[in-house]
Amino acid sequence: MSEQPERLQKVLARAGFGSRRACEEFIAAGRVKVNGRTAELGQRVEGDRDKIEIDGVPIDVSTERVYLALHKPVGVVTTARDTHGRKTVLQLVPQEPRVFAVGRLDRDTSGLLFMTNDGEFAEHVTHPRYEVPKVYIAEVAGLLTGTQTKALRKGVELEDGIARADIRVKATSASRTVVELTVREGRNRLVRRMPAAVDLEALSLMRTSIGNVRLGRLKPGDHRSLKRTEVVDLLRSSSA
Repeated sequence: MSEQPERLQKVLARAGFGSRRACEEFIAAGRVKVNGRTAELGQRVEGDRDKIEIDGVPIDVSTERVYLALHKPVGVVTTARDTHGRKTVLQLVPQEPRVFAVGRLDRDTSGLLFMTNDGEFAEHVTHPRYEVPKVYIAEVAGLLTGTQTKALRKGVELEDGIARADIRVKATSASRTVVELTVREGRNRLVRRMPAAVDLEALSLMRTSIGNVRLGRLKPGDHRSLKRTEVVDLLRSSSA
């Protein structure tokens, strides 16, 4: 029995070619063919019957879905390939089936990063409308003042709009403060730019949880499969 027809961008996202939005861009650019013909946005396909190609390369859309939690070390980049020869997160996980990073952590930030071949899952975790909380531990230079704390909670003006965070002081010393920051969106380098906006220098930054999933005892460079309950809970909470 053949599968029910599905929108092409949904099939591509599930097969690991990025978010549904990214797959729509592939189709709009004319890079995707179905049964030898250039595909159109909104086109429906049957994954077990139709021949789908991207840039002339046939793709397998029947791959099992994979969900990994990776502890990204400092110095590793989140891009699929790096022109400067730096180590990428794809070198830390199995090469098959193909996966991609859900969102980004910059080179100098460590911590929890999801890797998957499910574009819909990635969309739920990263899109601001789903407000999936992401928790970071930041070590900043100097002492955090009440005025700075209030500003971060209320919202600071960045070049791409207002950003706010729940903030809790974890530890202090004469020269530095350790704080826990919780944000519900994933703009580029957001958690580094927010402290800078209130004249704080982030000395180190680690993401410790995404939604219900915690970094726990996962060592830098190691990964584990997400439990089915973790995946279901993430999708359920982001759909609420």
